[in-house]
Amino acid sequence: MAAVGLILVSLYTDWLGPVRAQLGAVATPFYWVTNLPQRIGAWGDDTFASRQALSEENEALKSELLILQRKLQQMAALAAENVRLRRLLGSSDMLQDNVLVAELVGVSPNPLSHSVVINKGARDGVYMGQPVLDAFGLMGQVVEANPDSSRVLLITDTSHALPVQVNRNGVRAIAEGTGHINRLRLRHVSNTTDIRVGDLLVSSGLGDRFPVGYPVAEVEQVVRDPGQSFSTVIARPMARLDRSRHLLLVFAGGASERSGVEQPAPELPLEEAEGEAND
Repeated sequence: MAAVGLILVSLYTDWLGPVRAQLGAVATPFYWVTNLPQRIGAWGDDTFASRQALSEENEALKSELLILQRKLQQMAALAAENVRLRRLLGSSDMLQDNVLVAELVGVSPNPLSHSVVINKGARDGVYMGQPVLDAFGLMGQVVEANPDSSRVLLITDTSHALPVQVNRNGVRAIAEGTGHINRLRLRHVSNTTDIRVGDLLVSSGLGDRFPVGYPVAEVEQVVRDPGQSFSTVIARPMARLDRSRHLLLVFAGGASERSGVEQPAPELPLEEAEGEAND
């Protein structure tokens, strides 16, 4: 009866309120301890789930980064090609001759032959001996014209020579290939010839093979040996022979050459080129 009375008193009166408060304060740590395993389990589930989610998100971000990097590389290549095409377009606007844009599709695997293949041929009016240049200068000439493609001999090939003149004073010379992609040599230049490092060499137009005034090379080295009759003159081609992808085919004679009229032989012998330059 006493226990029942205490229960009724605790339920319907506030007399035992302080006692309940003290008992609650004492029981709280026991509740926390008994609930600890559940808390640890919940923390472990959240932690491992978060690590797995972060790992999956990290892998997804890596894949996305690779895709974006590839797109960025493509955009960089397209931007560089756009710059090259703009330069090519600007150079074609400055030319008074008719031009045809071609794309380089192959390079000779023979290290002793400096030649490339382009995607324009006789069907497009390409002819033997036709001058080829890029946005920076003269590259070479067509030596083989197939129906849909052509082979171009570069000016650095050892079998190639062309008459040039110093843009500063008009001094004539013969620029011949050395077999090095970035080097030309001027043949039989007297020690007294007025030629300097930095001089621009342009096509002289002699021999009716290349139109006059196209940039060919820049003089890089002039060595005058008093014991020799001729100076050693080395020049660097202005054209990007190992880089240019888009080229210009020059129709110097206009429509007559587009119609397929046979042109002179494409390769100019060194002796003939020298004789024409000295006339």
